[in-house]
Amino acid sequence: MKKYDVVIIGAGPGGLGLAYPLKEAGLEVAVVEENLWGGTCPNRGCDPKKVLLAAIEAKKQNQYLLGNGIKNETQIDWPALMQFEKTFTDPVSRSSRSGLTDAQIDVYDGHAEFIDHHTLKIDQTTITSEKFVIATGQRPSRLTNIENQEMMQTSTDFLKMDHLPNELALVGGGYIAFELAMIASGAGAKVHIIHHNQRPLKAFPKAYVDDLVDQLKTQGVEVHLGIDLKRVEPKDERFELSDGQGFKQIVDQVFVTAGRKPNDDSLNLEKIGVQTDRGGIVVNEYLETSVDNIYAMGDVVSKALPKLTPVSGFEARYLAKKLTNATQAAIDYPAIPTVVYGMPKLAKVGVELDEAQQHPEQYEIKTAEMTEWFTYRRLQDPFAKISVIHEKSSGKIVGAITMSSEAEHLINDLTMIINQGGLVDQINNQILAYPTEASDLGYM
Repeated sequence: MKKYDVVIIGAGPGGLGLAYPLKEAGLEVAVVEENLWGGTCPNRGCDPKKVLLAAIEAKKQNQYLLGNGIKNETQIDWPALMQFEKTFTDPVSRSSRSGLTDAQIDVYDGHAEFIDHHTLKIDQTTITSEKFVIATGQRPSRLTNIENQEMMQTSTDFLKMDHLPNELALVGGGYIAFELAMIASGAGAKVHIIHHNQRPLKAFPKAYVDDLVDQLKTQGVEVHLGIDLKRVEPKDERFELSDGQGFKQIVDQVFVTAGRKPNDDSLNLEKIGVQTDRGGIVVNEYLETSVDNIYAMGDVVSKALPKLTPVSGFEARYLAKKLTNATQAAIDYPAIPTVVYGMPKLAKVGVELDEAQQHPEQYEIKTAEMTEWFTYRRLQDPFAKISVIHEKSSGKIVGAITMSSEAEHLINDLTMIINQGGLVDQINNQILAYPTEASDLGYM
């Protein structure tokens, strides 16, 4: 039975990001993976989504400029786009695994279960370790309250489908639903978003979400709110969705986009005393679980912070220091931006707009419609808006939310400003490339 210093369960960006520095520090390290090496993001998540979105962005930018120097409208060739996507995703698992073996890091393929807090069984192999790090991520949620829910596909299926259906439904109202809706609609499909209540994208301020919904409607997306689906059934080689209250919709394919579920339910964690809750594995400020030699990081962790790939990478860098005794400090997260990708994009960072509105004695909010600003007018961007939150006592920028075709770039600029102190004078003393989104910051 082989013994290790650290065994990492899960070979996503977090697990891989931790394995290499631990090995370089001289520790005996192993990584266990039962699915695709490299994890969700590069195989079936953010990376393939962004590849598909690149074509949609090109098409939308073309549409915006029709009659203003552009003559012919771009068309999306979905099968060719998917073949392009596969040039990114197909090599990931193989190269992720071989990278570890090339670095003399042991790898195990198979399902892991704890025997006790120092012993792990991987299929028919048993190993021991002084410490374990659980980085098993999440998987798409299923809606078990819907009859025939097995007929519904997931985001994983969407991101590998070779042919785009003429009409599809996305059941759920979070990030994934809106992002896939903008991709499918931009590629030419008729799209329905079906959400069980009146508040989609609840992590974002309602006013901005309403604006985004309006933009989707102008693109032909139908957004059905307050519809609690009860049944999916075959209908002439299509699918009929119904709620038992009069709502019916027939589509070619149905995808459940109702969030993600932590992969913490098949590791025997209860047996060894690792505490979990609905959000995943419970950890403290040192990423320690309730068992002193077992840590957890990434999307499998129960946390209020966004479950994003760069957050996993940040936690991996912290644990690399923690497990090699290079730090005894608690993890200290910076402000973290989040983005709903599409055309347009919706992005935020720092203090929430709702919180600032509830505390006018503490915060000042400056909102600007930017559609007529040069940066956005030259693109004929149909919608551009930003709200910047200032802390009154210090004058610092502490939060922002923005929506436009360029929002992902602007929110990164604002994130760096917030994390470097957020003083307006620091912005005004910079000379930035002009005209760009960053050079607009002085006007905000």
